[in-house]
Amino acid sequence: MPMEWESTTAQGLHITQLSARYDAACKRVLSEKSILAWIMKSCLEEYQDCDIRDIAEKYIEGQPQISSIPVLPDEGGTVIQGMDTADKSLREGTVTYDIRFRAIVPGTGERISLIINVEAQNDYYPGYPLITRGVYYCCRMISSQYGREFTGPDYGKLKKVYSIWICMNPPKNKENTITRYRLVEEHLVGEAVEPVGNYDLLSIVMLCLGNPEAEGKESALRMLDVLFSDETSVAEKKKILAEEYDIPMTQKLDQEVSSMCNLSEGVLRKGLTRGMAQGRAEGLAQGMAKGRVEGRAEGLAEGILSSIQSLMKNLNVSVERAMTILDIPEGERQAYLDLLQKQ
Repeated sequence: MPMEWESTTAQGLHITQLSARYDAACKRVLSEKSILAWIMKSCLEEYQDCDIRDIAEKYIEGQPQISSIPVLPDEGGTVIQGMDTADKSLREGTVTYDIRFRAIVPGTGERISLIINVEAQNDYYPGYPLITRGVYYCCRMISSQYGREFTGPDYGKLKKVYSIWICMNPPKNKENTITRYRLVEEHLVGEAVEPVGNYDLLSIVMLCLGNPEAEGKESALRMLDVLFSDETSVAEKKKILAEEYDIPMTQKLDQEVSSMCNLSEGVLRKGLTRGMAQGRAEGLAQGMAKGRVEGRAEGLAEGILSSIQSLMKNLNVSVERAMTILDIPEGERQAYLDLLQKQ
């Protein structure tokens, strides 16, 4: 087995391990009640007029439950204490949510719960429209209530569910946006009105992050952008969370944020090193094989293209982010986008 292949494989495995640890660290940070409270206030109409501390201390029930390893049918996973994240169905397999918890609706006079699922997503285009996965998750959370929230024909006890998606690398046209999808009443003939609570039972919310310095952003968007930025230092992140969002920097949260940032730097550094090395090697090999100036130029372009693809695969970043990491000039980026589309 060639030494170079062994080295490349070892690097790939190391990046995969770092990425998995980083992903788990992100989920642990997101599961903090003070972080979830800001997300809920910015995204869920039930909490728009609530105080952040009230949401965190009064309305989020128990300990948000985290699953750090996706569970497929007949496969095991790691689950931390709290509300079960696994929906198990003999016919449909098992779905495991990143973070799942219950929340009380304020001002109702009774204990009505929402079941809220939060997902952190790096790849906005995983091979299918991401919103369809949100719809499926909501449907699974609805159907799994049978035998738990109600039995027999008592469908009036169904609890509302939310699936909230935090998209870290969305396309440019979706950056810095929060979009909600839900059931609404539409009068086709006449005006027969049904109480909203009888059908407004599922919603999908997409938070698409972007530039943490962008103006006029919703509080949760800027907070999350700062939290997951690879250009903001750990110290600066902690300062912003404490001063701008009044998030108490407990010892646990302090450790989780530091761990997440350190892992992020490790993933970025390893992925960049591997991508650049692979790109240079492939570009040199192709350029030498052609043996002409045109060949060398084409080989270099292929090498840079390979570096872009490697970073996208190993770091789960968008093509725009990969080109930014490689410091590709703005004027040359469209050419590489065109090449990627042809492959």
